[in-house]
This record gives sequence, structure tokens and C-alpha cells, in this order.
Amino acid sequence: MTMTEQVAPEALPGRRTLPAEEQHATELAFLAAYDDGPRPPGWALTPRAVVTFVCGSGGETLELPASRRAKGGDGGDGGGVPPARLAITPKFVGERSLVERCVVTLAGERGLLLVGEPGTAKSMLSELLAAAVCGTSALTVQGTAGTTEDAFRYGWNYALLLAQGPSRQALVDSPVLAAMRAGLVVRIEEITRCLPEVQDALVSILSDRRLSVPELAGTPDALTAATPGFTVIATANLRDRGVSEMSAALKRRFNFETVAPIADPDAEAALVRGQATAVVRRAGAAFGVDDAVLDALVTVFRDLRSGRSAEGWDVERPGTVMSTAEAVQVAASLGVAAAYLPGGDVLDLIPGHLLGVVRKDDPADHARLLSYWDGPVRRRAEDGSAMWRRLWDLRESLR
Repeated sequence: MTMTEQVAPEALPGRRTLPAEEQHATELAFLAAYDDGPRPPGWALTPRAVVTFVCGSGGETLELPASRRAKGGDGGDGGGVPPARLAITPKFVGERSLVERCVVTLAGERGLLLVGEPGTAKSMLSELLAAAVCGTSALTVQGTAGTTEDAFRYGWNYALLLAQGPSRQALVDSPVLAAMRAGLVVRIEEITRCLPEVQDALVSILSDRRLSVPELAGTPDALTAATPGFTVIATANLRDRGVSEMSAALKRRFNFETVAPIADPDAEAALVRGQATAVVRRAGAAFGVDDAVLDALVTVFRDLRSGRSAEGWDVERPGTVMSTAEAVQVAASLGVAAAYLPGGDVLDLIPGHLLGVVRKDDPADHARLLSYWDGPVRRRAEDGSAMWRRLWDLRESLR
């Protein structure tokens, strides 16, 4: 790759990643004007428009009725004026029915818990839903073993607390409490990484939709009732290590939806290509990895993830989760290497990156990767594929 193919630094945005509500502001403004159907209290879009925002318009260009067009809104000026016509891009690769169930759950003001293996875009889906439902995905709690009840309830500005005692001014709202006051969606990432006693702080919030502040007893601020529109979207990697079991009481207050790996290989390859391209662009370069190389990479990940090759051959699955997110990171690494360290065949880098992926959890996965090379990779090479022959020749680099 030559220097002239690199992306000029001034062409890059000041912030490398934007929240969904900013990244897709034009689409959100358009859908708000396009669908004027009934909306649940506090919602920025109709439930139908939320599904369209997440899943796309199926390639169809939607057109605003003349009565809803803003003057000068044909092109979209980025300032809140929607264009007269727009095709909505798909942002989540998965079943539309899953997204519809999620939207129905949120419309009923019930907690939504997205579960599944790591790397299946649960966090991205929760962000997209929050942005479409209430216009912001910023109210977020990151669950960890060190997360305390304050993250779900409230804290204190201790300087004010010492100076004037408990008061509304000294109270520090958690993201959950802020969402309750404003009727917004709050996101809780990795809820099962929080200790059970911390998780259970949500039980009364989700059931009673109220939060009490005993320290302010006798004042109007002692009890906060949720404003209509408030709801919770949580995510959980139930297969991951270091998780805490949820109590039965808390489970009953969530609707569980499983986000599965992408079923369509072409859709997964397109997603890996698009997201890896964006990562490499943020690194200041153009993406220069051949589609055939990416297809081979995605094939390896899918075979190892499912335990069965596309041809129907049995594959020993590694303990490591061979997620689409990991495939994106490997593809991005290939793209960065092709841009900044040119000189060799980028295909030669795949075995080393795969070894880095499978060694993350179980040392025995190294042997499983070698077994994959001795099985599907060898058989594809023997069938005459030049690319798979080259990968077979690279087997020694896995030792």
C-alpha cells in the first residue's frame, strides 16, 4: 500500500466513535417525521419506526408525505431537518422477530435482558434501542465485581453533605435514578458481573417503579416515582467466567432475549468487512484486504464456532468463543498490517492471529486449532483451492 492510499488525518473526525444517536441522527429525525403513529409515553419514535431504525428499510427509500416535509429538507442538513426521502440502513444483523420482541418488551415498560455468548452485538443492540426509543444511549452502568449499589440507586456529594446535611442538592443521581426522573432508557452492561446483592437493588425499582431516599424522609424528594417511558436494558454473557447468578426475583422482572451468532455466512462476512474497514480508517489508512482472504477468515471462525464445517465435516470446537467481534478484530489487524507493514501476503498473517485468539482461555485450544488445520484446511487444500493450500502450507507457523 502506498502513502497516497492512506486516509489524510484531517479527513478523520475529531471523535473516532460516536454514540448511536449522533451517528444516525439524520435517520432518527427522518423516522420521527415519517411515522406519526401512536407512541408509548415518552418515546421519541413509534415502535414500528424503532424496528425499522435497527433493522433497516430493506433497501426501500422511504419518502415523507408532503405535509410533513420541512422547508429545504430535501438533502438533510445535519441540523435536525430531516431529508424528504431516505433509505434506512440495517445496523443489527439478526432476526427481525428478535428486535420486534425487544421493542414490545420496552413498550410494556418491562426490563429487557439480552443474553448470549460474548461478541454477539448485545451491547450494540442495546445502544441502538435506547437511542431510538428515547434519543440517548448515554445513561449506562458498566457492571463489574466492584460495582456498588450507588450505581443503581444514588450517591452523595460529600462536600455538600458535610456542609448542609442530606439534601436534594447533595444527592448524586445514578444513571438509573436519572432515567427514572426523565422517563428514559438506562443500559446496564454485564449485569451478571455485579455481585448478587448489588443486582437485587434493581428488584424494587423494576417492580414498584419507585426509589426511596431514606435520608431525605419528610421531604418531597424522599421518593422518586418513575416517569412514563423509563425502562431498563441489561446485557449478560452467561457463558463467561466471573459471572454471578441472578436471583429468581430479579429474573422474573426481566424478559430474556437470546442474541445468537449470525446465521448467514454472507451477512457475517459483510459485517466483518464493514466494521474492519471502519477500524482501519480510524487508524488513518484505507482497508486493503482482499475479499477472498476475509471470506476464508470468516469461514474459519464459523467452522470453529459451530463445530462443523460448511461441507459438513466435524470440527473440534475450542473453548474460546470464536465470535464475530473477534473476527472483526483479526480482520482489522490484517488491514492495519497491510497498510503500514506491507511487503508480504496478508494471508500469511492469519494463522498467527488465530493462535492469539484461541490461546485466550484454554491451552488445549492450541491442539484443537492444529486439529482443524489437519482436517478441513488440509481437505480443502487437497480439493485444489490455492488459498487453502497456502494456509495448509503455513501449518508449521502454528507450532
